[in-house]
Amino acid sequence: MLATTYAGWLLLTWHYSDLPWWLVVPAGGWLLAWHGSLQHEALHGHPTRHEALNGWLVTLPLALWLPYPVYRDSHRLHHRTDALTDPFSDPESYYVDATRWQSLGQIRRAVLTLNNTLAGRLAVGPWLAVATLWWAEARRVAGGDLGRAGLWTRHLMLCTLILVWTTVICGIPVWAYVLGFVWPGLSLTLLRSFAEHRPGADQDRRTAIVEAGPLLSLLYLNNNLHLVHHDSPELPWYALRRVYRARREELLRRNGTYVFSGGYAEIVRRYLFRLRDHPAHPGRHDHAGPQMVATAPL
Repeated sequence: MLATTYAGWLLLTWHYSDLPWWLVVPAGGWLLAWHGSLQHEALHGHPTRHEALNGWLVTLPLALWLPYPVYRDSHRLHHRTDALTDPFSDPESYYVDATRWQSLGQIRRAVLTLNNTLAGRLAVGPWLAVATLWWAEARRVAGGDLGRAGLWTRHLMLCTLILVWTTVICGIPVWAYVLGFVWPGLSLTLLRSFAEHRPGADQDRRTAIVEAGPLLSLLYLNNNLHLVHHDSPELPWYALRRVYRARREELLRRNGTYVFSGGYAEIVRRYLFRLRDHPAHPGRHDHAGPQMVATAPL
């Protein structure tokens, strides 16, 4: 998988000027989303038993915007919380506290509402995710977090390598790489995560199952079977489908049949231009601290 992704990216960028845009955009988006799926596998302990080696295998920031260590630490917090979707506990929540919602201006409310439709998540979601993360990280660095500053310095050095290859050697303008690779790649990732979690009475009922076809299941490395992954995050991607088939009835009973049996086509039909949930979290919160920062569920 890693070899295919990196080789595909090298070939696509090298032959960029010889290919039509309508081929570059879906291929570039696919490869970057696939790389994100592999980063997800690495932070859960694959393909080797050595965490440092796993990290090095996926650390190249093909998508530019997100350092792998930031994603790794945030996603592990997401798995440790016992309150999925709670904006105070879950760093991958797309909800805001009801009290904060009341204090937001009309433009920010409109953006968050649009982001809770599938069309908005695919079109606006990538820009919102990047801006939210960068703002939070800039505040940490400005506040004197030297460790974070060092992390971003290393990340920028790796981004420089990527841009030297794509821009200087392959002749791809930066804007074309962002619009033709990064944006569609993140949009594909956000398609997967759009309906993964919802507020619920208990933890199991907050996590979905999407019975996707073989193509998108391969792209997402079976992470569409999300309840299985949350049940056993240490399982490698190729074992998830076998476990799901063996335990399907039990899993669907536990999550209140929160399942999309029609795959992502069903999600498109239901939510393309329709609000999936209100952006304000329906739960009550007694927290006094700040909300977590969503890093785009990946």
